[in-house]
Amino acid sequence: MSRAETAQAAEAEVRAGAGARAGAVRAPNPLWRLGLVRSEIGTVFRRWRTLALLAVLAAVPVLVGIAVKIQTDDGGSSGGGAGGPAFIAQVTNNGLFLVFTSLAATLPFFLPMAIGVVAGDAIAGEAGSGTLRYLLVAPAGRTRLLLAKYATVITFCLAATLVVAVSALAVGALLFPLGDVTLISGTTVSFADGLLRAGAIAVVVAASLVGVAAVGLFISTLTNSGIAAMAATVGLLITIQILDQIPQLHAVQPYLFPHYWLSFADLLRDPVYWDELLKNLGLQALYAAVFGSAAWARFTTRDITV
Repeated sequence: MSRAETAQAAEAEVRAGAGARAGAVRAPNPLWRLGLVRSEIGTVFRRWRTLALLAVLAAVPVLVGIAVKIQTDDGGSSGGGAGGPAFIAQVTNNGLFLVFTSLAATLPFFLPMAIGVVAGDAIAGEAGSGTLRYLLVAPAGRTRLLLAKYATVITFCLAATLVVAVSALAVGALLFPLGDVTLISGTTVSFADGLLRAGAIAVVVAASLVGVAAVGLFISTLTNSGIAAMAATVGLLITIQILDQIPQLHAVQPYLFPHYWLSFADLLRDPVYWDELLKNLGLQALYAAVFGSAAWARFTTRDITV
């Protein structure tokens, strides 16, 4: 659905609402409430910029897998240990580990950068192109639009994570053997169990980006320039990543949204270590609540002139 069609649909909603107030009585269509969300998701995923971001994310596992394959074919070792991107040590023995390696490699920068671009453009891009006023014609108003925008960004978080995971699984199956999975704790589980854990890890990684999405959406409400909002979101992400690596700031680092990102590795233990996983999810929920509320407060009081 194009922006013109969205505006026409919004005007139709206004006319329908007027007709209902004039005396027409009919049961509300539950799908009507999701119409704006579907429109926003369709608009985002039809953009060439979004497709380019997903293509870059899909290419990362391909490059990692080919690099490991070339190195091991030459008689070298893939190296690495047990944590973070060091899952690469297990890739040659089991292609499923390419999923964990690729998620660990993309999570610190590539995935959040893609989320920052989409979130930063959510409101500011509409304002800059002059379509924001037309989207606000619908009776539900600004709160509904903001929720639809955030739901769209969250959908992109899940889609981007799954693109990385599926690409890595396909490349791992093509280049390396698949079989039983040896967990970090030394326990061996079936391939089906390992695949289930890979799916759970992908969901956790997507949930880890909820905080970035909320921050980006808030920044997007502060400006009419989509480029400025995207740049500010990505710049803030890089700054916080740097702060999280400075030892002298260890007292504040547990409150920075990327601090527990790599805790997804604890899903590869038997039993699973839940402590840092729950801290990560709780921290992302806190960022979503704080910056989501700030975005709502800003957007609902903002003068829309373009």
